[in-house]
Amino acid sequence: MSVCVLNREMIGLAKDMTKDMTKGAVAPILLKFSLPLLVSVIFQQMYNIADSMIAGRCINNDALSAVGASYPITMIFLAIGTGMNIGCSVMISTFFGAKDFRQMKTAVYTSLISTGVLAVILTVVGCFTSGMFLKILGTDASIFADSQTYLNIYVFGLIFLFIYNICTGIFTALGDSNTPLYFLIGSSLGNIGMDLLFVVVFKMGVAGTAWATFLCQGVCSVLAFIVLIRRISRVKSEKYRLFEWRMLGKIATLSVPSILQQSFVSVGQLFIQSLVNDCGTDVVAGYASAIKLNTFAVTSFSTVGNSVSSFTAQNIGGREFGRVRKGFRVGAVAAVVIAAVFAVCYVVFSKNLIYLFMDSTNADTSAAASAGREFLMTVAPFYLAVTVKLVADGVLRGGRRMSAFMVTTFSDLILRVAFAFFLKPMFGAKGIWLSWPVGWTAAAVISMVMYFVYIRKLCPKNTEVTK
Repeated sequence: MSVCVLNREMIGLAKDMTKDMTKGAVAPILLKFSLPLLVSVIFQQMYNIADSMIAGRCINNDALSAVGASYPITMIFLAIGTGMNIGCSVMISTFFGAKDFRQMKTAVYTSLISTGVLAVILTVVGCFTSGMFLKILGTDASIFADSQTYLNIYVFGLIFLFIYNICTGIFTALGDSNTPLYFLIGSSLGNIGMDLLFVVVFKMGVAGTAWATFLCQGVCSVLAFIVLIRRISRVKSEKYRLFEWRMLGKIATLSVPSILQQSFVSVGQLFIQSLVNDCGTDVVAGYASAIKLNTFAVTSFSTVGNSVSSFTAQNIGGREFGRVRKGFRVGAVAAVVIAAVFAVCYVVFSKNLIYLFMDSTNADTSAAASAGREFLMTVAPFYLAVTVKLVADGVLRGGRRMSAFMVTTFSDLILRVAFAFFLKPMFGAKGIWLSWPVGWTAAAVISMVMYFVYIRKLCPKNTEVTK
């Protein structure tokens, strides 16, 4: 099927699918809403994994290390886009739940415009700082050039990344988790195909994987933007503004804490990456493989948390407070089941999964594979802890309790980074891996305490939560 035909089909499928989640049985509504988002994550992470597999198996181990070394830097930019997504989504969900469509439209267009401006600014900044970041991380000279090439191409595609992320956030805020799925399936499959074309056929190396992402993400973001504008234009409302500073201020009260939280996580990853880089290229390659698998799992749990967040925001906007507690319970059960599946697979099949990224017949990859397997075996048993934390955080974020939300995230990361620096001198790379379970467990306890404090205050007489 050609790309043009696929794109026409995706636009045709993207009909008006907004969903009011303030009415009806909680479990079916939340699960039906979460499933497409989860499938989206699966396709997205399949591409990320395929990207590293192609780099490691079709180029060489250094290529895998080069992509892995640039990964925490790309996560900083993604964190800012995700933070904007979160803030805009909660605000738009609240207006949608309250049936205030005029304010909802103003929030949508203000979000799109401000996100586009931010993306342009960060593209300029990124062009001048990519090499500096890689040097700060102590990137090995043998992979530095490829890492910088990958990072520079990634930065040029930030406008597409940000627009796609904000469109996805708006779709989910309106209760539509299907439309983002259609676009992501097309983008992910196209991305893998372009990767193989550029790397295997055209022999473009690491640059080929970056250009594949750039092109496919660009097409996907433009199509998502077009469908979103058509969708919003069909919603009847009173006259609205395309941009409003007051609305931007409201969005910023949610987005800035989210951006800080997401960026703080990414900066923490930079510190951890610098420790990993100090362990040699074999550990870097093993970590690059394992962290993609770990991200696949954690992103899946986060998706359920994001679904609970949108569900919470809509029901608070509609003053259906009793449904929030039910939403948490349904989301927690679903996420725990997913976590159990990942944990068992990663522990039992860790060696097989790591060798997806490397040539198992090559003796030179054994040390890297061993490092990656050790990481998975250490962190996977603690997925249940991070799962509960993420669902509780979803309620706090949807209820606009951003201070509590940030506290839970910062406690996780501060402990994780601190223990990584403390344990590495004693246990080497194993000490870095051990910092994940410590941070997750402590943060899970804090998140649950924050959740129970908030849920007790959530009642019809408490008007603060709807402001």
